[in-house]
Amino acid sequence: MIQVGIIGASGYTGLELLRLLDSHPEVELKVITSRDFSGKTLKEAFGFSGRFSNLSFEAPDPSKIAERVEVVFLCVPSGTAQEMAKFFLEKGIKVIDLSADFRFKDLKLYEKTYKINHRFPELAERSVYGLSEIYTEEIKKADLIGNPGCYPTSILLPLIPLLKESLIESDFIVADSKSGTSGAGRKAENYYSFCEVNEDFKAYKVASHRHTPEMEEKLSLVCGKPVKLIFTPHLLPINRGILSTLYVKFRTSLEEIHDYLREFYKEKPFVEVLPLESYPRISEVKGTNLCKIALFEDKKRGFGIIISVIDNLVKGASGQAIQNMNLMFGFSEDLGLPKAPIFV
Repeated sequence: MIQVGIIGASGYTGLELLRLLDSHPEVELKVITSRDFSGKTLKEAFGFSGRFSNLSFEAPDPSKIAERVEVVFLCVPSGTAQEMAKFFLEKGIKVIDLSADFRFKDLKLYEKTYKINHRFPELAERSVYGLSEIYTEEIKKADLIGNPGCYPTSILLPLIPLLKESLIESDFIVADSKSGTSGAGRKAENYYSFCEVNEDFKAYKVASHRHTPEMEEKLSLVCGKPVKLIFTPHLLPINRGILSTLYVKFRTSLEEIHDYLREFYKEKPFVEVLPLESYPRISEVKGTNLCKIALFEDKKRGFGIIISVIDNLVKGASGQAIQNMNLMFGFSEDLGLPKAPIFV
């Protein structure tokens, strides 16, 4: 059993970690922190039952936490994670950070995107980008993971293998993505309230979303040259899930690309490349760590169309974080992670 702590356990990603870790046979959860719920048990604060229901939230005191854990999940805002990560790493504790602090190799790009100074460039260089299926071997040897954003997970999983093999053009990529409202985090703002979201559908942060630089950096590293991405996110009137539709230019036939992607992911338990002419649905991945991918071609107009779906809270955040933990500790990467969806 490994000893685990969750720093910032009362947000959506923290609560999802709690739900998923409850079924993990190799985890003993030792610490959960929350300033708002400090002193209350998980059952008192959120009505949770299960293995950890009587575990009490506590204030985030790294010096006290370090004595009891082998790995921590940092579910704290970007900027806050840096200092915590440094402290825990110096104590020999592995860190999986769900903020953006360790996703970037180009720290000037990170600082420009998040308007935050990065104080520990040596840690950013040491970190591994936690896109589990792409950087599997690096993650196994890492002690610091920068867990990817939810939109990037849905977009990079289809694109990286195809760009690496030069099966699509790198000079034209459009990503049109729709996300459930939990992607914005657990906060009280009118924009995300029930009456503002229900029975509505809207684009937001057009040409300015902070996940765009994250994706462009990873695609550029794969291609060995700058890659620009047109990315438009939309808000769906649902709690969870992302559907991304990608428009690209194929450099070979649809069938060859489909065969290649299926071969690339055939040993990966959480990526399913669907048969041609199949349509993935958010309901098929809701509550799971799956990413489902479908391929189409508009021959008249010369475009390839790729559709991917994930649960933004699981594969897009907490589930992928646990998948990375499994890899770091030598477990089967799918240990404790669900594949059966909450279909309705």
